[in-house]
Amino acid sequence: MANSLISVQIIPKTNRPEDVIPFVDAAIAVIDAAGVKYEVHPLETTMEGELSELLSIIEKMNEKMIELGSPNVITQVKILYNPSGVTMEKLTEKYR
Repeated sequence: MANSLISVQIIPKTNRPEDVIPFVDAAIAVIDAAGVKYEVHPLETTMEGELSELLSIIEKMNEKMIELGSPNVITQVKILYNPSGVTMEKLTEKYR
């Protein structure tokens, strides 16, 4: 069972605000390629997995933004770490 949930919002610097969407799509593609469970929400994406793996994915997301031409990136992260296990379903089951 996963030991962490991480919600991440990535905000790459672009010349025009409307240019952000392709960058965000590329960041989500990095998550998808990593093969971890994730859910995209309007303001952030939540991943489920092992803490070290998820942090590595965030690092790759930032690197991808620079590779695509962003001179810098703001990344906001929320982490729930529970060594005995945690899942998105368990935390939200009463709302579904």
